[in-house]
Amino acid sequence: MPSDADRGTARDRPPEEAAEDTSFARGLRLLLTIADRGEIRADELGALLDTPVSTVYRYLRTLATFGFVEHDGAGYRLAPRLIISSGANVTAEELIRTAGPVLQLLADETGETAVIVRRLGLAAVCLHEIASSRPLRVTLPPQTALPLDRGALGKALLAFASPEILDEVLAAEADPAREVGGADRLRADLAEIAASGIAKSVGETIPGVVEIAVPIFREDGIVGAIGVVGPESRCGVAWRTRVARLLPSAASSVVGALAPGPSYQGSHVSGSPDLSI
Repeated sequence: MPSDADRGTARDRPPEEAAEDTSFARGLRLLLTIADRGEIRADELGALLDTPVSTVYRYLRTLATFGFVEHDGAGYRLAPRLIISSGANVTAEELIRTAGPVLQLLADETGETAVIVRRLGLAAVCLHEIASSRPLRVTLPPQTALPLDRGALGKALLAFASPEILDEVLAAEADPAREVGGADRLRADLAEIAASGIAKSVGETIPGVVEIAVPIFREDGIVGAIGVVGPESRCGVAWRTRVARLLPSAASSVVGALAPGPSYQGSHVSGSPDLSI
């Protein structure tokens, strides 16, 4: 959302601001930690998140009720409905560490905020951002949850998700007030993104905000998406064209830093300029 200052996670903010941390944010942080560790005990979660074990158990019971986590022996792990793909073997910590320099270059080059997201269930969750240095800017603080079916960041993930995930998204969004033909339009948008490898949107998640994003692929599947967001008043056609040319190379740079070997990135978009780190 537009902001005049950077905002960090609750653990990075002063105690008086951290106290405003929401239950949703704490639950999301717990889910991300389970996703990173693969399997983890409740007491380990409590230590990592600086949270009483009794509180951790309360969150785990709620998440298990909704089918988000499951208990396996002494530990907890993500339930099958939240497993992204084999590419999920890349942890959020790895993505943040390797994407950081690339996001900084994107922010410097484009003048706007660069972000990396990954799918968690039916949401696109922001892992890390490098905010624009301009006084008026768009920010997406870590742990911000975005819809998969609106906006370039979410659609860049949904376009390469399994058909079952798309069906869940459509079912979750189904209501009498939904625009007639919206599902068909979404499928057409996703098909175009899958063919071009680039997602673009204006005002779909936040009024007046331009989003451009591309998926990040390793040889074992999609691991996230990288994008740039900025105010529509500043991000015209020429800017959007330049960003769309930069992002595929940015995604490839992240993949190259994650692990050696080929990725699928080149098979989606070709002729992109180099973005070196």
